[in-house]
Amino acid sequence: MPDLTPSFVDSLFSLKGKTAIITGGTGVLGASMAEGLAKAGANIVILGRRENVAQQVASTLTSFGIKTLAVQADVLDEGQLKVALHRVVNTFGSVEILVNAAGGNMPKAVVTPTTEWADLDMDAYSEVINLNLQGTVLPSKIFGAAMAKQKNGVIINIASVASLLPLTQVAAYSQAKSAITNFTQWLAVEMASKYGEGIRVNAIAPGFFLAEQNRKLLLNDDGSYTARGNKAIQKTPFGRFGNPEELNGTLIWLCSNAANFVTGAVVPVDGGFTACSGV
Repeated sequence: MPDLTPSFVDSLFSLKGKTAIITGGTGVLGASMAEGLAKAGANIVILGRRENVAQQVASTLTSFGIKTLAVQADVLDEGQLKVALHRVVNTFGSVEILVNAAGGNMPKAVVTPTTEWADLDMDAYSEVINLNLQGTVLPSKIFGAAMAKQKNGVIINIASVASLLPLTQVAAYSQAKSAITNFTQWLAVEMASKYGEGIRVNAIAPGFFLAEQNRKLLLNDDGSYTARGNKAIQKTPFGRFGNPEELNGTLIWLCSNAANFVTGAVVPVDGGFTACSGV
């Protein structure tokens, strides 16, 4: 029989002493994931464009007995990311975990039932592609280089069910998230081939979770479901939206020793959405 004593479980899933950087850590999902990693023992770096907000999020995590750091940086600015890496290494000595949680959507990059694909605002389209895709690639490049020197580290990208099943209306967002899935698999092979099995790259594909970029698409002002919200619920076998903390079990597993032979995986956390044909 396997040893299921607490010490065995702790050795598999504990992140104690590791340093985790969460881009987009000031958002609903990013902040929740930062808390999950903190509870598992990791020291936390909240990276965001608004340093005061990042500081507020970071300060709430010290109650878990870990060290925190707030760093102002734009995920689309390579120079700022290099400065951020320097601060992190000077503070903690190394970086073991990167969670690419920065992302989002824009109203002008959405094709609604009353607008035409031909009229899509291409500037907004490009902004969404850049924020989600380049905003994942650049941090992976900068912080991944530090991991390559260490020959140790974990990169977790945030994909989407839209990576696996293109969603109507959210054109740019779906296409960017689909590219993140491809990038995750590509980078997993690249890092393992050149630097060994100590560096793993995986992705989480959340289903429908309420966040800043989709709240108005899914909920009316009175809290009732929009027509789109109803469609999402009807195709989710659990019959509800996800709670942010429900991403943390998968996140901790992928960051921990329990996933030592897992790389290039895209794990749906979606209440069954991608398993449901709707029939």
